[in-house]
Amino acid sequence: MTYAVQLIGGRWKMLIMTGLEKKPLRYGELKKNLEQISERMLTLQLRELEDDGIVKRTVFAEVPVRVEYELTDIGKELVPICLQLSDWGTRHRELNAPIR
Repeated sequence: MTYAVQLIGGRWKMLIMTGLEKKPLRYGELKKNLEQISERMLTLQLRELEDDGIVKRTVFAEVPVRVEYELTDIGKELVPICLQLSDWGTRHRELNAPIR
């Protein structure tokens, strides 16, 4: 469990992964979907997810350069788990004190 939490822990990683669930997205599209994340944090989280083999970054040789992010097979396996956590959180949010 510790290994898994280290990979997907934090405020943004699961949101990034679920955002990439349906199709590859460019950086700007991800940023638009996650309005509250700073550019620096999005970049850091994407790099960590890429380093951990959860997200794949593809650079297209075009002018201007186009970069897309997509889930790897391992990342795709994690999406249902992230969605289950989201559902659980939604159901139990009202039962607990607010999380800071």
